[in-house]
Amino acid sequence: MAKVMLRENEGKIYFYFAKKDMEEIIETVEFDSEENWGGECELSNGETWWIQPGPKNLPKEEVCKKLNN
Repeated sequence: MAKVMLRENEGKIYFYFAKKDMEEIIETVEFDSEENWGGECELSNGETWWIQPGPKNLPKEEVCKKLNN
């Protein structure tokens, strides 16, 4: 589990993992509505992470789980 920062800028959602100084764009997300956003997400570097689904209120800090490299 990792604490990450999620923010939106110009229609793109950025995924920032401070511990590794890694910032990537979220390319795909399993649930993509304002009321239920998150689930399995693919980043621009090819990694897949799990974000607990919930309201999309960005920016926010979230605890996420890496699913693969």
